[in-house]
Amino acid sequence: MERLDKQMEFILEADKEKNIMRQTYIADGSRKENDAEHSWHLALMCYLLAEHANEPIDVARTMAMVLMHDIIEIDAGDTYAYDSAGNDTKRERELKAAERIFHLLPEDQAADVRGLWDEFEEGKTPEARFANTLDKVQPLLLNDRSGGESWREHGVSQEQVIRRNARTPEGSQKLWEYCLPLIAKNVKEGNLKP
Repeated sequence: MERLDKQMEFILEADKEKNIMRQTYIADGSRKENDAEHSWHLALMCYLLAEHANEPIDVARTMAMVLMHDIIEIDAGDTYAYDSAGNDTKRERELKAAERIFHLLPEDQAADVRGLWDEFEEGKTPEARFANTLDKVQPLLLNDRSGGESWREHGVSQEQVIRRNARTPEGSQKLWEYCLPLIAKNVKEGNLKP
């Protein structure tokens, strides 16, 4: 039972992801999304959009990666993409969180999940490149659909969005090309600073 107890403890700990609020609004603009919703959305996108990855990917592995990538924010908190001060300490906070949270699991699963998280962070495998692309595309889609709510709230510019997405085409050129007209439209509509 010790193994099952550890697995259940991790699952219950992961429930805290529902309380970590992000800065991106859901598509209808009525409220901000939480980390659990974000991770679920990325897993759904992975399953449906895998055919648009630049390289063949292991879909199940990539789905697991996007489900685990933000779980460390239970301890580290969500750092807004355009918060330069918060991003200065992000890595240190996330490494500390990864050590605690992943080690709630049995040793073999802790190593596996930590490996997925490290792979995502390094962004070197086809799966990690596609997972990172999805992680950048999803908030862009939500910002577009919500009328740029989060972008306007934080005074985000087109240049910031382009810079943040510098590596997005590495996972899927097609998804990036889909996003470019959305960015241009939001500049035109005043949701992004030119």
